[in-house]
Amino acid sequence: MPEIVGRDEFDALVVRTDYADEAAWQAVAAELAQAWGDDGEFEAYVHLVDDPAWAGLRPDEVLNQVRRDENLSVVFVADRVTMHSPHRALLALDIAEHEDLDPLYYGVIIDSPPPREFRTVPAGVHDVHANLSIANMDFAEFAEAASADPDRTYRSF
Repeated sequence: MPEIVGRDEFDALVVRTDYADEAAWQAVAAELAQAWGDDGEFEAYVHLVDDPAWAGLRPDEVLNQVRRDENLSVVFVADRVTMHSPHRALLALDIAEHEDLDPLYYGVIIDSPPPREFRTVPAGVHDVHANLSIANMDFAEFAEAASADPDRTYRSF
């Protein structure tokens, strides 16, 4: 796989894995480029990986490739579902490896593993990335918001 180069640590990383519909991809990319925030006060910082070498990769394969980036907390995947859904929902994948969580340290009994993925509309990418990057929120909070949506997609709080 080609190495991801040129991503600023503050850029949300979006990896395209479906190449069947160029118009759908262009629509996703255009939405990702839009300013965000309550009144569009924040500029969109996104690094798009648009290389057919990534075509058809499964989520776990994408994770294996991007985990080398220590400044990354989440990666967004533009897959077949993204290209065919009316709201262009990207797959958000948690970069953290949770297998070594110590329940005694966290003071809770972990009945089930934390969520590892959810869908988000392109406008939600910036909110998710920014909040996870500064540890203002955790991945599970966004996954919970997505699961409460009728389409199981994060839109915003």
